[in-house]
Amino acid sequence: MLQVRVVSPPAVTERLVEYLTAHDGVINLAIGPSEARLPDGDMVQFDVMRSAANGVLAELRGLGLYRSSSVIVQEVDAALADTAGRADWQATYHGEYAPVWDVVAANINETAAYSPSFYALLAFAGIIAACGILTNSQILVVGAMVVGPEYNAIVAIALGIERRDWAPLRRGLLALLVGFALAIAVVLLFSLCIRGLGKPAESFLHGARPVSSLINAPNLYSVVVAVVAGIVGVLSLTLAKAGPLVGVFISITTIPAAADIGVSGAFGFGSEALGSFYQLLLNVGLLIIVGALTMRGQRLIWRRWLGARGEPD
Repeated sequence: MLQVRVVSPPAVTERLVEYLTAHDGVINLAIGPSEARLPDGDMVQFDVMRSAANGVLAELRGLGLYRSSSVIVQEVDAALADTAGRADWQATYHGEYAPVWDVVAANINETAAYSPSFYALLAFAGIIAACGILTNSQILVVGAMVVGPEYNAIVAIALGIERRDWAPLRRGLLALLVGFALAIAVVLLFSLCIRGLGKPAESFLHGARPVSSLINAPNLYSVVVAVVAGIVGVLSLTLAKAGPLVGVFISITTIPAAADIGVSGAFGFGSEALGSFYQLLLNVGLLIIVGALTMRGQRLIWRRWLGARGEPD
């Protein structure tokens, strides 16, 4: 269930309340005439069954409330009430609720903020990954994957493609280009310092680089992991399941590949640097493409199922 709070212009409130009152998926409707400030208007608050949320939010958009007013949506952790009488609106598709697409888009856009901290985290994640590569520590490489914020930009680009909204696509691509370039440059300087100080591990200098070899050699398994990670990442976002999303962060070799470009470049391993560059392009490209296709596939599946039930999607 979702709780929705709307600041409605008085001219719209009557139509809004009429629609909500007649809707079977809406409960706990409360109206406060002229109670809202900043912006001024009528306060309308209600709870909506998740099964009905897409249709209700679409109606709010149609009334112009997204543009002229304020619409706040919150998750309800638990509803201590008997909703058996509204079982029809609790229907699921094999146990899953339809994604609330406006909420999904809002969450993705909220995290796709390319502030200085975004680029700083990419650079710091690159240094952590570089330390893991230089010391053959898989734990450090995994830690760098968790620290890196690049998946926020990747999924925002995928959403832009799926919705044919090119502005976030351009912003996301530019953020990834600048962010990875910065991370590679920082790692290159860091690795040159390590080389100049004579501090790299002896095993690394003598060719024992198992961690690096896993990163700079894209193959069929790289494709499989990127495709599956792209699907899991989008499903975890659209279905509000945070656990699988963490798995995406620690399964894709974007930050490690960028770090290996810098490390290999600093130590003169040209072929390894090129392999890591291909790995980076492969993973980012597949995550974006698969993410967009997964979102589109979800929309089509739910549209068909809800349409067969005579419900809005």
